Amino acid sequence: MDEQLIQQITKLVVEKLQTNHSGTSNIEKENEPLIDLFQNKPTGYRLNEERRETPSGEVTFFNTVTENRKPNVLKAVESKTVSSPNDVKKDEELAELRKKTPARITVGRAGSRPKTNTWLQFRYDHAAAVDAVYGEVPSEILERLDFFQVHSKVQDKEEYIRRPDLGRRLSDDSKATVQAKCQHAPKVQIVASNGLSALAIEENLEDVYLSLKQSLANLTIEVGTSFYVDKGRVALMDEIGEMLQPDVVIMLIGERPGLVSAESLSAYICYKPRIGTIEADRMVVSNIHKGGIPPVEAGAYLGTLIQKILKYEASGVSLVQKEG
Repeated sequence: MDEQLIQQITKLVVEKLQTNHSGTSNIEKENEPLIDLFQNKPTGYRLNEERRETPSGEVTFFNTVTENRKPNVLKAVESKTVSSPNDVKKDEELAELRKKTPARITVGRAGSRPKTNTWLQFRYDHAAAVDAVYGEVPSEILERLDFFQVHSKVQDKEEYIRRPDLGRRLSDDSKATVQAKCQHAPKVQIVASNGLSALAIEENLEDVYLSLKQSLANLTIEVGTSFYVDKGRVALMDEIGEMLQPDVVIMLIGERPGLVSAESLSAYICYKPRIGTIEADRMVVSNIHKGGIPPVEAGAYLGTLIQKILKYEASGVSLVQKEG
C-alpha cells in the first residue's frame, strides 16, 4: 500500500479519536504534521559528519553509534505462599492415605493432565503388565523344583487370550505324560501354571511351593507328583481331578496383571474336582507376592486350609456351610 495513503488514513483515525476526547478545532488539526510511520533516518546517534569531496557516484558512509542501554530484564518476584493450618492438615491426611494403598490417589495434576512422573510410572507399569502376560517361565525354576512340563491345548499366547476354553484342557500328548508320570489317587495334587502372568511364577512359585510342601509334611498329608502346565486355566484342575482322582487339587497360577502389581500369584483349591465342577466349590487365596501376602506365609497357610478341606470333605461354599 502507498505510504502517503497510509499516512492520510492514520491521520484521519487520530483526528477522529481526538475529536471524541477533546474540543480541539478541525483547523488546528489540519496544521498538524503527518505521522511518519516509516523512519528514513539512520538508527542511533550520528557522529559529527566530516564533509569530504567525493567523486560523483561514490557511496558516502556515515559513522553512527548506538546508545548503550541496559537490557530491560524482568526480575521474577518469588511469590511467598503462606499455607494455612487447614492446608497443612489436608496435606498430612492425603499423605496418610497414600501410605495405605499402592493405588494412584492424590497424585495431583498439571493443568488437565497427569504430572510427568505419574504418567511415566503409569506407562512403566503398563509395560510390565504386558511383559508378564507374554513372558515365559525360566526352565531353571522348574528343574530346581523337579517339575515336569506339559501343555494345554493352546498353541500360542494370542489363542490363549481369545480361547479360554482351550486352556482348560490338556493336549493329548500331555494327558499321556501325566498318566505315565504322576501318582494315582494321592491326597493332594499340586499343579502350577503361568496363567496370565509368567512373572508371578518366576517370582513366587519357589517360596510358595517349598513352604506348602513343608506345611503338608508337618501335617502328615500325602502329596502326589507335582507338575507344571504351560498356558493353563483354573478349570484345568477339573480334568486333572478326573484323570488322577486326588482328594484335593491345588493350582498355583499367575493372576491377571494390573497396574499395581504384575507378579501376583493365586492358589485355587477344590475338593475332588471333576468335569462340570461349579465355581462355588472352589476356594482361592490371591494376591500372593512381596507387596501382598508374603509367599512363604501363604504356603504355610495353604497347608492348614487343605487340612480343613480334608477334614470336612468340602471346599468353597460347601465348606463354609459345614463349618457353620
